[in-house]
Amino acid sequence: MTKLPPPIRLSMVLTENDALVDPRDLRGLVNLAVAAESAGVDSVQLSEHVLLGPTAGADGRMMNWRDYAAPGNQDPATAWPNSLVMMSAIAARTTTLRIVAGAIIFPLRHPLILAKELGTLDLLSEGRLIVIPTVSWHEDEYAALGVPFKERGKIMDEQLEVWSKAWGPYPISHSGAYYSFDDVWLEPGAYRPSGPRMWLGGSTLHAALIRRIVRFADGINMFGSLSDDDFLALNEGMAQAGRSMSELELVGGIRGTFSEPDDIADLDQALESIPRQLAQGYTTICFKPAMFVRDVADVPDLCRVLAQKINALAAAV
Repeated sequence: MTKLPPPIRLSMVLTENDALVDPRDLRGLVNLAVAAESAGVDSVQLSEHVLLGPTAGADGRMMNWRDYAAPGNQDPATAWPNSLVMMSAIAARTTTLRIVAGAIIFPLRHPLILAKELGTLDLLSEGRLIVIPTVSWHEDEYAALGVPFKERGKIMDEQLEVWSKAWGPYPISHSGAYYSFDDVWLEPGAYRPSGPRMWLGGSTLHAALIRRIVRFADGINMFGSLSDDDFLALNEGMAQAGRSMSELELVGGIRGTFSEPDDIADLDQALESIPRQLAQGYTTICFKPAMFVRDVADVPDLCRVLAQKINALAAAV
């Protein structure tokens, strides 16, 4: 008897859906997360900015507001609600949905405060939290908050070291270039003894990112696709550290194509990238519902159709 592959997980982008939910209707976003869970979606992702400055759209604003927000393509007035607050509300309204703290800009916060907040959220959600640290891209944001933009990579590297200690055994201590503390406790910690699960990603798979993935990550979620050379480099790095690629959850995705400022994308065309991703080992596929439907009421049906189509493709790989 032929053994069927496990179902592909769907991960829904929850922020960036102003075309479906009014940007001030935060309860509407929580309700959308609840609806996604009921429709069989595995996780929702919430990205963030603390603030945006004049250069947020320096590369030209996105032609269609249903597309992905990316470095340099945003209106500075784009609404980015506080994702930690939002995730707490979602955790309280759901039971199985994984909650992805996508693109948490680590260097803008003290690592102990961040560990306390995210550890508490992980405990509240009973281990459903996934954290994606990033250094992000917006220099105005760093300047307004008094954090040196050109040092953001070094800052995050040290923060990840603090993060690896943050879950005990207590007391913990650290002495570094940016942070130093002795004999502190962060009780009640997180749901798991090793802390919340962590995915890492970025626009390109550079050497520093590979090093971070190998050391800290449970999964990868890139903004874009990985080449065969990328996979070879990552596989080599994992092997050198005594780890296997099977330890990483590979998160891919689909992206719509637009020709007009408010048209919706063709779903089947977007799915043409899926067979290659499945062949590469991706097991989770991310999507943004505003790309494919005009009404929030149509999102549950979209989720079900996506699951059917993607799992049919998986069975054929």
